[in-house]
Amino acid sequence: MYPEFTTMTDVETVAKEELHMMHYPQEDVLKTEAERRHRAHEAQRAVTLGNAYHGKLDIYFQTADGATKRVQTTVWAADDEYLTLKSGVSIPMRAVSWMDFY
Repeated sequence: MYPEFTTMTDVETVAKEELHMMHYPQEDVLKTEAERRHRAHEAQRAVTLGNAYHGKLDIYFQTADGATKRVQTTVWAADDEYLTLKSGVSIPMRAVSWMDFY
């Protein structure tokens, strides 16, 4: 469920304003149904955190070239296809590897 890289130095932090310029994989980055269910549960948890407390979290995702990136943001909504972030920016759910709450 967690990343295939070995250190956090392999992860580039990007601003949510850059997300619309990125290319995402066509296939889901998570391989099993159990992983996808866990991600969906975490997405709903992120929505609750964002709407009730305006809390931020780190979202780790992959781009089409296989790079792992991180965005620090607030999640306003989630469905099967997308996470909608603060300011109306969205990221495809299929690209999300995991979320780190703090």
